[in-house]
Amino acid sequence: MLIEPIFEEDFYDFSYGFRPGRCQHQALKKLRECIWNTNGWLIDLDIRKYFDSINHAKLREIYKQRVNDGVITRLLGKWLKAGIMEEGKLFYSEAGTPQGGVISPLISNIYLHEVLDKWYVETLKPRLKGKSFLVRFADDAVMGFSNKNDALRVMKVLGKRLEKFSLTLHTDKTKLVKFQNPSSSKFNMDRDKNGTFDFLGFTFFWGKSRKKKMVIRWKTSKKKFANSLQKIKSYCKKHRHKKVRDLISDLSRKLKGYYGYYGITMNYRSIQNFYDEVKSLLYKWLNRRNRNKGIESEKFNRLLIFYPLAKPRIVHSVI
Repeated sequence: MLIEPIFEEDFYDFSYGFRPGRCQHQALKKLRECIWNTNGWLIDLDIRKYFDSINHAKLREIYKQRVNDGVITRLLGKWLKAGIMEEGKLFYSEAGTPQGGVISPLISNIYLHEVLDKWYVETLKPRLKGKSFLVRFADDAVMGFSNKNDALRVMKVLGKRLEKFSLTLHTDKTKLVKFQNPSSSKFNMDRDKNGTFDFLGFTFFWGKSRKKKMVIRWKTSKKKFANSLQKIKSYCKKHRHKKVRDLISDLSRKLKGYYGYYGITMNYRSIQNFYDEVKSLLYKWLNRRNRNKGIESEKFNRLLIFYPLAKPRIVHSVI
C-alpha cells in the first residue's frame, strides 16, 4: 500500500501486469492496436525463469532510488530472504522473489521497469528509424517495429541488456516474427511469410473478417487449450462418483471461469470447441461409472436438458 503509489508514478502506460485498474484484456486490446499501427516486425520476448532470477543486490539499488526509508527497505529485505517450504523442508534462495509472496508481483514490475521499459523509452526508441512499440504484462512482452533493421538491431542487444541484470533471454522461445497486413502495399509474400505468436494465452494471426477484410485475429493457444482440457479430464476422472447433478454443476462453474478469460471478441469458435470437448469428456466418464451398463447418447442429451452445462459466450468485447 505504501510502495505501489510511489512506483506507479514511474511505470509506463504500456505496462499492464499486476497494476491497479489494469488487466490482461486491456493488454490484448492495446497490443492489437499497436500492431495495426506499426504493421511490421515483432519480437516475441521470453525471459528464462524470470521470477527465480531477479538479482537481490541490483533490485535494492533500483528501489533505493525511490525509497530511502530504512524500515521499508529492511522489510523488503526480509521478504526477499523468506524461504520456501517444500515437503516439510525449508529452502533459501539467493536470487528471485518468494513464491506466492504478496510483494512478488510489485517487485517483478519494479525490476523489469528498469531493465526493459526504461531502457526502451530512453535508450532504444530515440535511436530507431521507424515506428516501434512495447507492450508488457509482467514478464510476458512483445516489441514491434515498422523497420526490419530496427528489429534486427534490437534482437542483437536484447540478450546483453538482460545479462547486465542477471537475466537470461530464452533463445528458443524468443523469436522475430513478420506480422504485416497482407493487403498492405509493403507486404511481400515471396520474401517472407507472416508468422504467428502467443501472448497471454492467445495466438495472434492475420485472418479475414466477416466482411472479407484482413484483420488481426486471435484464438486460444494450443498449449493453454490442452492444459485446461487436461484439468477437466482429471477432475471428471476423480469425481465421477458424484451425483450427476453436482458433477455437471461443478463443470459449469469451471466453464464459466474459462469463458471469463477466453470469452473475448473473435474467440467464440475456440470456446465452442472447448465446450464440445468438455461435453465429450463428461459423457465418457459417466459411462465409466458402471462397467456393465453405459449411458446412451439420447439419454445423455435429455440429461443435459434438466442439468445443462454452461454454454459458451463472449464475456469481454475488446474491439
